[in-house]
Amino acid sequence: MTDLELNWTLGTPGLLLVAVAAIALLLVLIMKFRIHAFLALITVSVLTAIATGVAAADLVPTLLSGFSSTLGSVALLVGLGAMLGRMLEVSGGAEVLTNALINKFGQKRASLALSVASLLFGFPIFFDAGLVVMLPIIFTVARRMGGSLLTYAFPAAAAFSVMHIFVPPHPGPVAATGLLGADVGLVLIFGLLVAIPTWYLTGYLFGHFLGRKFNIPVPTILDAPKGSAESEFRSSPSLGTIITLLVLPFILIFLNTGLNMAAAAELVSLEDTWVQVLRTFGETPIALLITVFLAMWLLGRRQGKKGTLIETVVDSALGPVCSIILITGAGGMFGGVLRASGIGNAIADSLDAIGLPVIVAGFVIAAIVRMAQGSATVALTTAAALVQPVVLDNPDFNAVQTVAIVLALAAGSVFAGHVNDSGFWLVSRFFQMDTKTTLKTWTVGQALIGAVGFILALAIYLVASSV
Repeated sequence: MTDLELNWTLGTPGLLLVAVAAIALLLVLIMKFRIHAFLALITVSVLTAIATGVAAADLVPTLLSGFSSTLGSVALLVGLGAMLGRMLEVSGGAEVLTNALINKFGQKRASLALSVASLLFGFPIFFDAGLVVMLPIIFTVARRMGGSLLTYAFPAAAAFSVMHIFVPPHPGPVAATGLLGADVGLVLIFGLLVAIPTWYLTGYLFGHFLGRKFNIPVPTILDAPKGSAESEFRSSPSLGTIITLLVLPFILIFLNTGLNMAAAAELVSLEDTWVQVLRTFGETPIALLITVFLAMWLLGRRQGKKGTLIETVVDSALGPVCSIILITGAGGMFGGVLRASGIGNAIADSLDAIGLPVIVAGFVIAAIVRMAQGSATVALTTAAALVQPVVLDNPDFNAVQTVAIVLALAAGSVFAGHVNDSGFWLVSRFFQMDTKTTLKTWTVGQALIGAVGFILALAIYLVASSV
């Protein structure tokens, strides 16, 4: 995890006790004493690092390592996505697309339309980036249709989540595919067969249940202040312009992921200059940066808007999301401390000795490591590394069985994301739900995604075993 020297003094039971106590303390600080999540996360991270034996000289570097690594992946995406979202919202573009969706699918299927779009967009793009780009559309649809935000936002967020977890070319399934020697094409096909019904049951149906149970108002975090200069930015752009701005980052990002898959199939070489250039354009921050500049032109300059007005609009997007970025970074700090403590490896080693069937053991290991330290990618790669010798050394596993094991590990890696997961805080703050409500909705939803995904993966495994 890090080159820092840590003074381990606790065995597996002690590490587990510290992790449980740290999570409990965090919840008490936030939910009972109403301490701001940013301050609570930093405080508990410091106490956890001390309790798990981090040397005094390494305390701050350990904290900053988790914080900075999370900000490195989140801050640019959230900041650029917020700028794009603000321009879509203020220009009237979100309303234009909303009207088109409702006219095409009907009012009763507005939530389904958002989810289908999210499933398609979720193929090449990461969970956090895709969700941020879609938020202004989700908010506008929810405001137009009425009712709880969760009716529209939860199915869309779950769509991005299942695609990120189960389907290549996302990093988790790709890493597990490589470690276990699975066929990436089969993982893609069966990953979709698991992801789509999992989304329908745990995202769409459960999301509508949550919408009836929790009346969450539509946030105003992306709205322009009434009477502000930003109202002059409105131009009611064409539907084609809005679709172009939404689709462009996904096309660019697919340049990266698609070329990576082509390289794995030895169709192209990553050493070729043209491949490297196209992959650079497909890096998510670069793709969003290009799209933001295009939006400034299409929604601003081409509509006759002054440069100072465009600057005001994009600048106003950053203030409301600063809190989200910092809290998400602090969540990454807490997860980083838990990972640095060695708790994930300690738990995984202990469970590895129990002797469960490999597909069950892999799921359980990934799920417990996920709940203990927060990172889905770390949980998936940890579990894959532990079951790798069993899978690679067993000639009785056919290609589909191996794929099913990969998908079972992926299901475990998403199980019950909570306060040590930066994605938990991203959803909590953008949906403007308190911690308790986020636990009841998003954490439970993630647990259901893990459970249903595992059941489907196990079914594929059993059918493949009988053939």
